Parts: sequence; C-alpha cells; structure tokens
Amino acid sequence: MYQKIKNKQEKISVIGLGYVGLPIALEFARKASVIGFDIKPERIELMKKGTDPSNELEAHEFDGCDIQFTANAEDLKLARFHIVAVPTPIDKHNQPDLTPLLAATRTVGRYLKKGDYVVYESTVYPGCTEEDCVPLLEELSGLKMGSDFKVGFSPERINPGDKVHTLTTITKVVSGNDAETLVNIAQVYEMVIKAGIHRAPTIKVAEAAKIIENTQRDVNIALMNELSLIFNRMGINTYDVLEAAGTKWNFLKFFPGLVGGHCIGVDPYYLLYKAKELGYHAKMIDSGRFINDSMGGYVAKQLVKKMIAKDINIKGARVLVMGVTFKEDVSDIRNSKVVDLINELKQYSIKVDVIDPQASHHEIKEEYGFDMVKTTTGKYDGVVVAVQHEEYKNLPESYFKELMNPNAIFVDLKGIYRSKLNNLNYWSL
Repeated sequence: MYQKIKNKQEKISVIGLGYVGLPIALEFARKASVIGFDIKPERIELMKKGTDPSNELEAHEFDGCDIQFTANAEDLKLARFHIVAVPTPIDKHNQPDLTPLLAATRTVGRYLKKGDYVVYESTVYPGCTEEDCVPLLEELSGLKMGSDFKVGFSPERINPGDKVHTLTTITKVVSGNDAETLVNIAQVYEMVIKAGIHRAPTIKVAEAAKIIENTQRDVNIALMNELSLIFNRMGINTYDVLEAAGTKWNFLKFFPGLVGGHCIGVDPYYLLYKAKELGYHAKMIDSGRFINDSMGGYVAKQLVKKMIAKDINIKGARVLVMGVTFKEDVSDIRNSKVVDLINELKQYSIKVDVIDPQASHHEIKEEYGFDMVKTTTGKYDGVVVAVQHEEYKNLPESYFKELMNPNAIFVDLKGIYRSKLNNLNYWSL
C-alpha cells in the first residue's frame, strides 16, 4: 500500500476537513494523490478557492497540492487509504456523541473495497475503533477486518493557533490491527511527518495515549483553578504565587483559567464514560472536570460581588467582555467557557457587550444565540479580559480607563496586566 501511494497508483482520502483533516489532506497532497471529502458543500467551495474555512492555513499552503476537494461521497471509491478526521464532541449531558464519527464510518463502509485501509484520527475512548466502528465497516461493506481490509488508529495532535508545533513537527503515534498493517500505516505517515513515528502495540493503546494527553492537562489546570479559589480567600494573587513557585526547576507550570475547546474540555468525559462502563468511578478526573466547568460561573459571581462592594447597582449595570474564543489567537468558538461567564452575568440582569477580533459574529450568533458588538460604546461598570489575544496584550491603562466608570471593576483572567495597572480596581484568578 505504501509503495502504491508513494507512486500515486493509489489515492488517500481524508474524511472531514476541519482543523485536523485539512492540514493532513494538504500535507499528504504534496507527496501523494488525495481526495478531500467534507459533508458541507460551502466549505468545499471555499477550499477549492484556496481558503481555509477554519482560518488556520494561508492560501499559499494550498499551492502545489494534488488534491480533489469534494462533497460527493461516491468519489471515495477512488481511494484505498482512508483517514477519518471528524469531530468527537459531547452532548448536553457530557456523554460522548459519536454521531459524526459513526456517520463518517458509514460513509466509508459503503465504498470500502478489499485491500483498503481505514485509519481513524478522531479522539475516542479506548476500544471505540474496534468495538463501535469496525462492526459498522464490516456490516456495510460485507468485508471482514484483517482478511479483507485493514484498520488503524493515529490520534491527531494538532494545536489550533500554534505555528511551531504543527502536524509535521509533532511525533505521530500510529497503530494497526496487525503487525503488517502497522508497518504500512507507519510508512504512509512517514511520508509527511518529520518528527518521527511512534508505533503503539495496539489500537487501544494508541486511543488511550491520546485521551490521557488532554486528561492530564485538564487535571493539572483544575488544581491551579482550585488553588486560585483558595488564594482568592487569602487575598493573594495566584499568578504571583505561581511565579514564585516556578523558580524551582521541577515545578510544573500550569495556570488557572477557563478550560474550553474541543479537546481538553471534552476528552476527559470520554474516559469517564468508558471507566463508568467498566464499573469504575474515576474520582480525580471527575472532580477536575467539575472544577473547570464551574469556573465561568465563579468568575461572574466574583465580579458581581466586587461591583456590589463598590455600590454599583447590578440590575442594568454594563459589563464588557473582551474575547470569546476558547483560546488566544484563534477563531475557534467551540465549547468556549467564556460563554458560561456571559450567561451567568446576564442572569443578574447585567447588560453584557462582547467583542473579539478573532471570532465570527455570524458563528457566535448561530452557536450561542447572542450578538457581539463591533465597537465599545459608553462607559462600563466592569471589564473582563477573558482571552489573551495578541491584540489585547499591550493595551495601556489609559485605554481601559476611557472605557470604565470610576468605581468599575477590571477582571484580568490570564493575569497579563497584573504588574501594569495602578489605578484600576483590579482582580484576576
């Protein structure tokens, strides 16, 4: 399979062309012949014109690529090596939502041929590929894994907004249903991955490796958030404490904050689900999720308390929230916990204006049901810098003073202004 792909005798397909799938498709298309499939025709039309709908890739990154963008699933017949890179979200009850993954699996299954490879990159709980996806592939294709087609799992490690740690510069974990499959999958990925390949012994190990990457970060950030709750009661700044503790060589530098997005705020729930299915309550992971999911509401309540202490009439008060994406310098608004903060403030009848130089006004309205403002107006009783966008990092104190009433509260979630402001009512985690 590797030789045939290398010689362009066979094609690779990538199913799902979002933050993960499109970079993979374009990288392979510099070395092989690729079919890029997405169910949204409007996204396909943008990519045909060299535009990344996710605003992560530049137009020149489409140059010189042997790729056919399509929303027609029948085109997948032409490929022999299929890479599935669709989202794996959670539902409103924090349970795994495999709908996109199983839909993509059904699509591939309908066009699967003898000798084909299917590699999953979507983050799942250990066992999902073999227990949930493979039976569907077999049912729809009439083929058997192992004897008729091969399956592997190679977890995505793309970090939105990160221009240093990119697809080709991060070690790629690969796995396969047998030794021969592992060799072929590893060789195919070696075509584009400069950082090297780690061959996991089983598909479950590769699935587990991915899920604990983000679970580890989630638990560590939850500890920082819990420390911030404690230090707030002590009247000391968490970032000052972390700066002092960070002078020790082996201190792990995690920071408090709102944990959203499609990875850290989601993946631990997949592991919790599987653990519960196996009869174990993962207490530490569950507690970490509870702490991190409650931080938006906590910040809102702290702001309200401080406004009341300054004799600000809460009903009808005005608050400006700066930044609504799930992290700095990206346009991605999925699972943004800033929205929790906004909604909590609105529960107090506070009028909230939201601005963000990165987020799409249309996407915010469609996803969360509120409008952003294009510019600030009048004076505010509170200003929250919620996301550390580059555009916000070097704003002078005078900028904020112009926006704020005399007794207004300034909330700096990421602590970027703690040594720069002298005349504002300042608070941070």
